[in-house]
Amino acid sequence: MNTISISQLKINPSKAIDAALDYPLAVKNRNKVKAYLLGKELYEKIVSYIEGLVDIKAVEEINFKKGKDFEKVVKELDL
Repeated sequence: MNTISISQLKINPSKAIDAALDYPLAVKNRNKVKAYLLGKELYEKIVSYIEGLVDIKAVEEINFKKGKDFEKVVKELDL
């Protein structure tokens, strides 16, 4: 994983952001990782992936054998 120090981040934040566009950038302070910097598109992909997993889990937990209507469930879950 690529890393950057807090000092380097302060000196040139644009360079750090550019470095984090495709892959997370670990921000270190005194050789300890304190944060991760993610590019906008990568962050949005991660959030979308997590939301998809949450939706899948919610649908899997529904017992359709008890007469639940799939379309109604989709609407209730805002899918």
